[in-house]
Parts: sequence; structure tokens; C-alpha cells
Amino acid sequence: MNDDLAALAARIDRTNELLTRMLAEVAKTPSTHAIFVDAGYLYAAAGRLVAGTEDRRAFDLDAEGLIEALIDRARSIFADSRLLRVYWYDGARRRIHTSEQQSIAELPDVKVRLGNLNANNQQKGVDSLIRTDLESLARHRAISDAALLGGDEDLVSAVEAAQGYGARVHLWGIEAPEGRNQAEPLLWEVDSQRTLDLDFFKPYVSRRTAPAYEGPGANRPTREAVRFVGAQVAAKWLAARGRASLAELLPGHPYLPGSVDQDLLVEAEGILQYSLRGQADLRRALRDGFWEHVQTQY
Repeated sequence: MNDDLAALAARIDRTNELLTRMLAEVAKTPSTHAIFVDAGYLYAAAGRLVAGTEDRRAFDLDAEGLIEALIDRARSIFADSRLLRVYWYDGARRRIHTSEQQSIAELPDVKVRLGNLNANNQQKGVDSLIRTDLESLARHRAISDAALLGGDEDLVSAVEAAQGYGARVHLWGIEAPEGRNQAEPLLWEVDSQRTLDLDFFKPYVSRRTAPAYEGPGANRPTREAVRFVGAQVAAKWLAARGRASLAELLPGHPYLPGSVDQDLLVEAEGILQYSLRGQADLRRALRDGFWEHVQTQY
């Protein structure tokens, strides 16, 4: 009898030891977050807020700059967490990427997922894509937190599925000029809510007009020319702020804080006398030049 009790005690001790080791490993594993963007909601709500219209044809959206601003915002909220990636959900006829969607898909750490567009330009299948990804990532413990930018009531099931596997879902909304642009049942289900305001979106949404700096004879600058301007702006930025300011930039590499990225864009357009809005390859060259100069300083 005593031998049986001793054996049982030994097994319990071994189990406790394994649990302790496992918990220690879990504690060392960094938290991971992902950002889920319902582009249909984003275009409609941000367009109405900034440009006064939901018609995508009436305004330009600097998706690359906005995505970097969202990543920067998530970094400040989930300070001890790393980004898995940004999931960008949109609709397209026969699920064939538009040129804009293709340029977004080429961005680092971004995954574009397409539903269909019907004859009335309404998205179909996007909510189910969001649910599939949220549930799968939560089930496999790939994320601990999900930032969801959306407003449709159909997303409730996606939130519940992720929460069922232990992930926390944080709903991000876009300021509404009047009333609400997110379903109440969705607001009830999430773990936290945040609203991104007009000032957040202003740098990335603009009504379509003749592009500034681009006259009939304007020539598109080369990537090398834009890269050089990026280095010029970086040198000016460091001269004004000092090397101590590097501390706020380096942890975010390859991303820039939203305010710095916007200042870089405006300054570069002034030097080049050419608009870089909506030109993903030139925007990347500009940031590359900025970072190349910054990295020579440490």
C-alpha cells in the first residue's frame, strides 16, 4: 500500500514538474497580435468622415501609409507583443486583384484576402473569410490579441470563435460624423473598443483632384532619385532632433511612426515637386532612403 502511495506521489511530482516547465516556456513566449481590416468598412467610413462621400471613385486612399499608421498604433497598444501580420479583406470581381489591391498585397507583413463583388458592388464572403482566419489563428495559438477594424454585425460570430480559443478581440472603429457606423451586437461582444478619429485619417484620405506638383510635362522620378531624397530628409530630421531621437525610430524598423512618415512624405513631395500619393514603389524607395541614412548614424 505504501509502495502504491509512493508511486502515485512520484507521478504527481513528475506531472507538476512538467506543468511547471511548460508554464515557464509559455511565459517566455512573446505575445503576438494581428490586425484585421474590413476594407469595405474602412473605405466607406473613412471616405464619409474625411471626404464626405462613401464612393471610392471620389477620393484617394493612401493604403500603404494608413497600414503603417495602423501598425504603429497597434505597437503602442500592444507594447509587449509582436506583429504577426495585417490581414486586408476586400471584394473584387471574380476575386481577381485590382491594381490597387495588388500593390497592397506586395507590402511587407500584409496579406490580402478577397471576397467577391456582386453586380451592385457589394462585398460577398468577406465576413466568412475574417471568421475563418480569426478562428484558425486563435485555435493554433498564433495570436493572443486581434485588432479588428470593422463594423458589420456579421462579424459577431468571428469574434466569438476567436474568443472561444482564448484570444482577445479589440474592435477599432472610425469616427462617425453622426450616429454610429458599427453594429451594437458587435460592440457588446468584443473585449475592448477604440475609435480612430478625423485627425488619424486626414493624412491618408483626400478628394480626387488634379495631383499636386504634377503638371502636363511632369516626369516621374526614378526610384534612386526618390531614395536620395529620403536620405536628404533623414539628414535634416536628425539635424533638427539630434541622435537621441533615434531611440524612438529604431525599435519600429522597418516601419516609421505615423507622424514621421507623413512629414517625410510632405517634405519629399516639396523637394521633388511631384506627388507620391498612391505610388507604392516610390513610397518604399523614399522610406528605404530615410532608413539607410538613419542606420549610418548608429
